[in-house]
Amino acid sequence: MHIDATPAEAQTILKAMRAVAAAGAAITAADRASIVAAARYIFQIEFAPDLAGLAPARAEELKALAAKPDLATEAVCFATVMAFVDGTLDDAKLSAVTSLAATLGVKADFVDDITEVAQGHLRSATAHMIRANLESLTGKPWDTDDAMPWLMPYKTKPDPALAARFHTLLDLPKETFGHAFAAFYRANKYAFPGEEEALNFAFAAPQDSSHLLAGYDTSPRGEVLASTFTAAMHRSEAMSGHVLPVIFSWHLGIPLNELAGSAKGALDPQEFWHAWARGERMKVDLFGPDWDFWAATAQPVDAVRAHIGLTD
Repeated sequence: MHIDATPAEAQTILKAMRAVAAAGAAITAADRASIVAAARYIFQIEFAPDLAGLAPARAEELKALAAKPDLATEAVCFATVMAFVDGTLDDAKLSAVTSLAATLGVKADFVDDITEVAQGHLRSATAHMIRANLESLTGKPWDTDDAMPWLMPYKTKPDPALAARFHTLLDLPKETFGHAFAAFYRANKYAFPGEEEALNFAFAAPQDSSHLLAGYDTSPRGEVLASTFTAAMHRSEAMSGHVLPVIFSWHLGIPLNELAGSAKGALDPQEFWHAWARGERMKVDLFGPDWDFWAATAQPVDAVRAHIGLTD
């Protein structure tokens, strides 16, 4: 998702983020921490914790940003996150995001989602997020927001051979990725793909590889970080399909489906942007065709991390 920005363009994006935060009752400590972290991890700019010197963007600065559509879209992505950092649905902040999108000429599905939420059409917005997530994961259009049949196919059609293959990973040397993956499943009491209660291999293998290799646990905080990392790495439907769903589920407390659950306050305003930056630097997309899960299982965990680009 990262688009190269000049120092001046980066400053304009950060100013736009601050403007969304300022649209609320007050700029909070979480808002400031988020902007400082985005500056550091995404743009390699160091700001004082109080954001001293970060003035509102001038019209000519926004006009220059609008001239670069990809960068303008990224600016609206970042501003969208700022609307939710405090864990509330704030109409003024949502309006600030849609206004910024209009100013920059950004038309995107995730902007439509924000517009729907701002208009009180929460169910319509979250239904689209579910479809976008499925489209991102499967690479094909999806006409339903019922994700369960795809996510849990083994309920009606178990695959004992696949499950057995996962169980054998526990016999691999402890330093291997395969052993670590199987041990991760055992520690979390997850069913292996192929077993009736398990998640679809096409989702579980890359999702839990991301958790394990990037070091994100399965707490609500860890789920937000893992999905943010995935969004920046996988890029397909990044905002509507990955970032917004976990913010709604795990930070706003709005469940999207019976499997995901919900919680409040799980967005870590600093580590969120670190996860985003780590995903951008990935050499291999764990949700893409170049990731061979089974080939990686025999390799040492550290070797796998180095191969895919996880160096921090």
